[in-house]
Order: sequence, then structure tokens, then C-alpha cells
Amino acid sequence: MINRDDLGSWLEGPRFDREEDDWPGKRLGLPVNGSHSLAPAWKRILALLVDWLMCLAIANLIDPANPILAPAFFALENFVLVGTLGYSVGHRLFGIEVRRLDGHVPGLLKSLIRAVLVVLVIPALIFNRDNRGVHDLAAGTVILRR
Repeated sequence: MINRDDLGSWLEGPRFDREEDDWPGKRLGLPVNGSHSLAPAWKRILALLVDWLMCLAIANLIDPANPILAPAFFALENFVLVGTLGYSVGHRLFGIEVRRLDGHVPGLLKSLIRAVLVVLVIPALIFNRDNRGVHDLAAGTVILRR
């Protein structure tokens, strides 16, 4: 019989065979939990949803017939806010932030790479053992708890 604890939750991301003293982020020098540990998937998903719905609402106020406005606002929000502050509106609401591996704010070039890949959707759905999506791998960033 399958033990439910062995399955985990889809919100936790993929399960890999890990040693007992291994956790996502350990290879990056991050703590297992608490401040500056990897943000859980549920916070990242909810932050993304908040950002998307906010951009969709703004786009619908301006021109509901234009299908490009919402993704453009979403990319612009991510580019400017993540590049300068290290977080989007959704990230801020859920207490998470985007940082380079050295702990600094990503900057405009890295946030541009990241924003373009997030808008393409698929790169954000493919992630590694440290729960970093292709967009974060390409930009050299990680999403952390504040």
C-alpha cells in the first residue's frame, strides 16, 4: 500500500529521492526554512495569480479587446519592480522576493530575461531539484522568503 506521506503535495513541487539532511536550496547555501529559505510553491503560485489578475484588470480598463495588453503589463511589472525592488506586487503580498544568488536585487538585465521567460509560461513550469524554474536559472535568480 502507498503511504500518503511518501506522495507529498503538488504544491510542494516534485519529489526527488533525497537524503535526510538534504533539502531544496541546500546546494545554493540556503537554510531549510525561515527567512531567506526558498519560497514554497504555493506562495509563488498565489503571487503569480495576484500579479496576473491585477494586470488583467488594468488591461481590461484600458482596452478589453486587446489581448496583448495584459501580458505586456505583466512583463513590464515584473521587469521594473523585480529589477529595482526585488519583488512584484504579488511577491510583496506573500512575503517573498527575487534575489540573485549573491543576495542582491536582480537588476534590470536579469529581470528582463526573467520577465520574458515568465510571460512565455513554459519555462516557469520546468524546474529543477532546488525548485528553480528555467526563468530563474537563466537569470541567475532565486525566489526566497523575506
